[in-house]
Formats: sequence, C-alpha cells, structure tokens
Amino acid sequence: MLVYKKIRIYYFSGTGNAKRISYWIREFATEKNIRCNLENIDTARHNSIDIDPDTLVIIISPIHGFNYPPITLAFIRRLPKGSNDIVLMNTRAGLKIRKTVTPGLTGIAFFVSTIMLKKKGYKIKGQIPFDMPSNWMSIHPALSQNAVAFLHEANFYKVKKYCDRIFEGNSVFVAYKDIVQDILISPISLGYYIAGRFAFAKSFYASTACDGCLLCVKQCPVKAIKILNNRPFWLLKCESCMRCMSLCPKRAIESAHGLFVITSIFYSTLATYLLNKLSSDFLHYPFVEKVFSFIVFFILLIVFYRIQHLFLLNKYTGRLISFFSLTHYKFWGRYRSIADAIWRQKKN
Repeated sequence: MLVYKKIRIYYFSGTGNAKRISYWIREFATEKNIRCNLENIDTARHNSIDIDPDTLVIIISPIHGFNYPPITLAFIRRLPKGSNDIVLMNTRAGLKIRKTVTPGLTGIAFFVSTIMLKKKGYKIKGQIPFDMPSNWMSIHPALSQNAVAFLHEANFYKVKKYCDRIFEGNSVFVAYKDIVQDILISPISLGYYIAGRFAFAKSFYASTACDGCLLCVKQCPVKAIKILNNRPFWLLKCESCMRCMSLCPKRAIESAHGLFVITSIFYSTLATYLLNKLSSDFLHYPFVEKVFSFIVFFILLIVFYRIQHLFLLNKYTGRLISFFSLTHYKFWGRYRSIADAIWRQKKN
C-alpha cells in the first residue's frame, strides 16, 4: 500500500551521478502515480523553501571527503523547520572488479545531516548510499565505458528495490551496515572539511587548450572560478565536484600534479628548517607540529599556484605544466554520467 502521494527530491550533482539517481526515483514514482518533483540544490539554495507537510523529502548528494559537500550542508541548514519524512541518500565512489561493485565510503555525511534535520523536527526514514562510478579524476583515471555501464545498471535496480520499500512507508537504513568503517574514517572527514578541500581547490587549472568559452565559470555551482589575466582561476571555495573538468569541451581543465610535487619538495625543506629554527617547546607537540606544517605547505601552495597561473600565460611554459599533469593525457579520460540507453544497449 502506497503511503506517499507527493515526493520532492533535492539533489546536488557534479558529474551527473546524483542527478541520474533522482531521475530513476522519479521514473519509479511516476509508474505508481506518485507526483515527484526534482529540484537542483544549485538553484534551490537561493530560493525560498516551502514544502507541503505530507510530502516525502529525499536529499541526495555526492560524498566529498567522506561527508556531504558544503553546498549540500548549507542547503540543509537553510531548510525550514518541519515534520516531513526525509530519506537521505548519497552517491559515493563505486568501482567494478570483475562482476562485483566495490562499495565506497559514506563517512560522517549521514551522521551530520541527521542531527541537523532532527533538530528541525524532521523524521529520518532512510539512509541509503549508492556506489556510482567514482568521478574524482584528480586522483585516478576515468573508469572504462563498460565499467560505467555496469555500475549504472547495478544501481538502477538497487534504486528500484529501495523505492518499492520507501513508497510503502518502510524505513530503509542500508547505511547501518557500514557504520563501523564510517566511524573509523571520521577523523579524515574532519581533516578534509577543515583543511584538505582548500588544498584540492588549488589543483585545477586551464591548460593552453582553453579557448575562453567560460563554460566552467558559468556552470560552477559555487562560483569558485573567476577570470584572472584572461584565464580561469580557481578560488578556495571550489568543492572539487569535477563538473568543470567533465564539461569542458576542449578537455582543457587539468589537475596540477606537478605543482603538488614541487610544493611538497619545497615544503619538506622549509618546514624542517623552520621547526629547527623555532625552538619553542609548544611547537613540538605532535598536533601543533602537524598544524604548523600544513600551514607552511598551504602557504607555499597558494604562492606556487599564483606563479603557475602566470606561467600559463606563455604557451611554452603552459605546455610544460601540462606535461606533468596526468589528466592531460588521453588515457586518463573524463567522466560524466551516461544516459540509460547506453547501458541498456550494452546489456542487449
């Protein structure tokens, strides 16, 4: 017996995984004559939020650094008080090994968002992760088309299974089976949120292939790309959603692997020198030393990123910079969520 007549899905999506899940939910809801509206958090966060009390709310977002990204958390903070049922979902880094989907990690995403929503009066009816293709192209090459198709198909049927239960009013807390590892990696989540995401924000640059179309600037969900010296320049508020890299028609957006190597070399020398020079006992507490070391690394990264941006103005030094970026090479690839027709065709 169906419990809900209306569903509202709020999704944030960098390369299309969470958006694809949202489309599937709407497809299954429509089959059961449930009215289902989709709202992109990109735009919904700027508008007033008004939700009918009898509407099931679904929030789905990718995992960044084992947590919901700041844009999703900020949206949840903006939600008005209410008593609606809410199902939390995420898309995390799935991989294919033979005929098996390897699960990603959710981290603290559901813990944090559940606390925020319960304080507002909402009832959490589910916590469901989906292991869609990993899209963090700064770290690893894009998955093969066969692997992507396999993961889309597997998650399509997973969504259908859980929708059948959710629409009938059942609670679905699939995430509980991962609770041990999610707790164990919670310090990494905190470290990424406080510091790591700002370092990753400086990993993107536009190569000499950039033709100035400004698509990356227009499509950035957090307005983290500005034009400096007639070239895209990434600000610290970048959330590494990979949308810019996946959308660029020239494949001009790359990750500065060479920059991080150079920064690490200078950092190891400078941090050691400063720690030896500064004889304060306070500095030699392990935690304080790590914080101090990160600050040194981060300052160097900011300085070198700005210098790199100037070098990119010259086509010869710009090409040299690309030579040291793995994302520059064709084998690395790019990832965007595929249409259902692609994996269905492969299946047939």
